[in-house]
Amino acid sequence: MTPITSSAIRERCTASENFISATDADVLRFSPITPADLPLINGLLQSAISRTCDYSIGGIFMWVDYFKYEYCVAYDTLFIKGRTETLRSEVAFMVPVGALPLDQAVELIRIYCERRGLRPVFSAVPDDRLEALVDVLGEQSDVEPIDDWADYLYDIRSLATLKGKSLSKKRNHVNQFMAANPDWQLEPLTYDLLPEATMFFDGNHTGIKTDAASEAMAMYEHRECARVLENYASYPFEGAVLRGQSGEIVAMAIGEVIGDTLFVHIEKMNHEVPGAGAAINKLFSEYMLTRHPSLRFANREEDCGDPGLRNAKMQYKPVALLHKYNVRA
Repeated sequence: MTPITSSAIRERCTASENFISATDADVLRFSPITPADLPLINGLLQSAISRTCDYSIGGIFMWVDYFKYEYCVAYDTLFIKGRTETLRSEVAFMVPVGALPLDQAVELIRIYCERRGLRPVFSAVPDDRLEALVDVLGEQSDVEPIDDWADYLYDIRSLATLKGKSLSKKRNHVNQFMAANPDWQLEPLTYDLLPEATMFFDGNHTGIKTDAASEAMAMYEHRECARVLENYASYPFEGAVLRGQSGEIVAMAIGEVIGDTLFVHIEKMNHEVPGAGAAINKLFSEYMLTRHPSLRFANREEDCGDPGLRNAKMQYKPVALLHKYNVRA
């Protein structure tokens, strides 16, 4: 397909309320997402409005097998096809991101679905895109909240300083760690450190949960974290490791910056080292603020319905829960 510039798209949309032709309807040709595709996808994601993790490289590529994500770029617009969070046999689409007006992008998806006998379904639709999408699809759309997949959004300066009475317990945990480990060090996760970080990660895999669904999710998450470490240079990620008193790695964090938001995709700690988890949370937030002073928020992603994880995330006093929805036309 001959590339079409954003200005040409706008001119075409202005000239006709419904410019989509039978030929245009065939442009959505989805392909598997590979590491080689990440720079293209990442470039388009920079224009995403939402702060939810689904519109980040980590939120897409680390879940590419779980949700069977595929992608297509048409008219300078990113289309992602996958499965819903609530029914992994149901084909669904992310809200398109890019140059096309939303109504035109949705129309391409409608025609794609019609020709394949599919119902147009949009998954993980964030609050800030819901109204616009329903306006396009019509009020008869079926809107389903998916609360277990809401993202936890924090004031990143609050995480970096832990000021205030509400965070005093977390501050005490950090002080406990620093008192017991006066020679602690936070180091950037460089290529040379990857073997040591991988050994630490492999030795601290404690993600197996009590029920089968949680166990499967934990095992999948473990595999994806391992894949990130194996292919770290392929991702637009930044990370750090925390060393304890004897120089061993006791925690690590890996994140991604889009606009004013840090997405914390991976955070692991040695649970036998008191305060290591609270320390990596604070110190990584502080470190990323020094690298990106314009950051305002940290997205620490979902709890996936895990009560223990939900409680842990709430203890850091999120400024918002970024709710998501399935929307069926």
